[in-house]
Formats: sequence, structure tokens, C-alpha cells
Amino acid sequence: MPNAAVMNALQNLVRLATQLCGAPFGVVNIISAGHQHQIGAWGVEPGVCSREDSMCAKIFLSREKAVVPDASRDPRFADSPFVTGEIGRVRFYASVPLVTQSGFVPGTLCVFSEAAQELSPGQVEMLEVLARQVVELLELQHRTAQLNRAYTELEESNARLAGFAGRVSHDLRTPLTTMLGYLEVLQDDPQIAALPGAADDLDLIEASGRRMLSMLEDVLAYSRVDGSIQLDYVSLRTAAEEAMWDLGIADQNIVEVQDLVIQADRLQLRALLQNLLSNAINYRSPDRDIHIRVSGASNYHGATVFVADNGKGIAPEDRAKVLEPLVRLHRDGDGSGTGLGLATCSAIAKAHGGDLILSETPGGGTTVAISFPGLTQAPLQ
Repeated sequence: MPNAAVMNALQNLVRLATQLCGAPFGVVNIISAGHQHQIGAWGVEPGVCSREDSMCAKIFLSREKAVVPDASRDPRFADSPFVTGEIGRVRFYASVPLVTQSGFVPGTLCVFSEAAQELSPGQVEMLEVLARQVVELLELQHRTAQLNRAYTELEESNARLAGFAGRVSHDLRTPLTTMLGYLEVLQDDPQIAALPGAADDLDLIEASGRRMLSMLEDVLAYSRVDGSIQLDYVSLRTAAEEAMWDLGIADQNIVEVQDLVIQADRLQLRALLQNLLSNAINYRSPDRDIHIRVSGASNYHGATVFVADNGKGIAPEDRAKVLEPLVRLHRDGDGSGTGLGLATCSAIAKAHGGDLILSETPGGGTTVAISFPGLTQAPLQ
């Protein structure tokens, strides 16, 4: 059934229909297999009757409008209880089917009176216009309900994912960290180191263990990105410098930063920049020195942050794919990764109500544009 706001809007449309047609009564009917449900009404209380008694049920599937000056003289309706006096004494009756874009007919918009009357062509045309408005209103409510269900399911899914990631973090990170600790002890043991090939084998085990630990950290970070953000005014330069410090980027010539104060979650913006800078380093071009430019632009819609590198770039056909979790391109010479960096950045953008778009940097490389709707301040000097 429609919610209260939709019911009120339907009532207003029915009221307008009765006034345009000069009839005292009007209803929006939804007709099911066994009943007629009046979900919007003017001049009468909305109710339910059997489909067998319904006047509209006799004609609505034909998708044709009906304008009947005197129903008691029409063989289709003369024996209807709404005409004979058993339920009502309808004489004038006009009905327009509700036809959705897919061609489905769920019911009708009809107006009626206990006195015989006629409608002009203009009145019939306006009744059809109002019927289309009723359909749009019902379809909008249906789409809204679908979105609400999808959003609820997404919230539940995110909660389950966060819980799962927390359990994984506890159940796998602790023994893995312990294993790496014992591995360091073995690597420092001179007797073990003296065994042929032992040092290389231990280094290989350590590298595998640290890759697994890195993936666990990335999964945990990805699962924590949701709609819960703490908006603040954040300096893009400060966030970028903190991300550079996290990554151990000491060479200031590698990253060029234009400052802008934007409205964002401070920690999530730092994580986003850290992921994008790390990607730019991992996928650098072998043909030129690496250079990354972090900049921003603002307008009345909010702000857009750009992170442009001169690396290998991403082919247009791969750009949607690399935003999915755990997707890597596996190209020759690529650095290590878990395939969660860009997915996490995309989730951060969506959590802020924005979006992330990949494009090509002029001259080669990848430019990532992240929109942040909200208030901004002018670029800082």
C-alpha cells in the first residue's frame, strides 16, 4: 500500500480530476485477482470491493478509456451493484486505465456521479493526463521502496562484512604476526643461517607472510569504509603530506601538491591519498622519472581532488574493472598489491556522496578525480 505522503498526493490528484470533470466523486483503483482496492478517493471513503462487483474491472484490461453518460443504460454496467442501488446509484461514469511504461495495467482513475452528464473532449484529455500522473507517482514510490530495501540490505551487508573482517583480523593477524616474529628469530640464528639455502627460504617465507598480512590490513580497511563519516574542513596539502610520510616518500620532487581546504573526513581523505600515491609508485613507467600531482578545484557543487601520475596508465576497457575489490591487472613489471586500493578509494568517495573517475593523464599515466560534495574554501597560497 502507498505511504501517507503518496496517499495524500493521490487524493489531491483525484480531487483535481473531480473538479475538472464536474463530478462529485473520484477514486484511484488498484485491481487484484479478487478485489478492487481504492487507494485514493475524493467525495467517498476509500474501500475494498470484490473484483466481480467492480465497474472498472469490466473494462480496464482493454486499455481503453470509458466515458458513460448514464451507466444504467449501458449493458456493461446496468446490472452492477454500484448502479442498481445495492452498493450505489452511479449514473455518470468515466474511467481511464493506469498504464505503466512496461504496458502493465494495475487499475484505473475514475470519476462518477449519481446524475447523468457528459464530458467535453478537453475534459477527457485532462483526465488522461491525470491518470499518467498517478502512474508516475506510483512508479516513483515503487522505485523509492526498491532503493530503500537495497540500501537496508547494503547496510546489513556492510555490517556483516565489518564483523567478518574483525574476526579475520583477530583470528589470522595474531598467529601470522607471531609466525613472523619466530621467523625473525630463525633468521638471526647463526646455525640456521649456516644451512645451505636456508636464508633464501626464510626470506621467501617472510615475504609471503608479509604479503598476507598486508592483504588482511587492506581487507580490514576496505570493510571499515561506509556511510559513517566525520566531516571537517581539511587541508589537502596536509593530508597529502601525512600520506607521503606514511609511505616514506622523502623526495619532495616526486609529489607536487596544490592546497585546497575541502569538507571531508580527515582520516578517510588521508587513506584515499595514501592508496593513490602508493598506486602511482607501484605502477610507475620504466621510461621516465615518476611525478605525481595532487590538486583540487572547487565550485558551488563542492570540490574535486585530482591525483595525476605519469605512470603506465590504465586502458579504458579496464577502468571500471579495477574499481572492483580484489581485481589486479597483473601486467609485467607491476609492483605488489592486493587489488583493494582503488576499490577502497571508490568506497570513500561514495561514503562522502561523491564519485571516483579514472582518466588518462595528458602525455601518459592515470588521473584520478574524486568529487566531494559540500562546502569548500578558496585555494591556499
